Amino acid sequence: MVRATNSVASHRRKKRLHKRAKGFVGDRRNHLRLTSDAVMRAMAYNYTHRKQKKRNFRRLWIMRIGAAAKIHGISYSKFINGLKKAECEIDRKMLADLAVRDPHGFAAVVGQAKEALA
Repeated sequence: MVRATNSVASHRRKKRLHKRAKGFVGDRRNHLRLTSDAVMRAMAYNYTHRKQKKRNFRRLWIMRIGAAAKIHGISYSKFINGLKKAECEIDRKMLADLAVRDPHGFAAVVGQAKEALA
């Protein structure tokens, strides 16, 4: 009886693994066992960093909004509280974009927040 190795499927598996290891340096790209470990670790980091990316962007938006609010003489927390009382439902991403690209529009939003607080 002939020895069956299922070489087509195993070659496809190896090819898929090496494709994911594109850009890796040295033996982590060429040797199967090292490549497998490196790819698994990279995928684990990839998963956690996708979650962290959302946190990092939120922190960035809050910093930008806080800096722009300080220019208009109000703290970040009071500004957000004023927006909640004014029932203005602009999210932090849009507020940060306004603060950077349209300072006059942001000033108008700050004015609404101050009115709601008063």
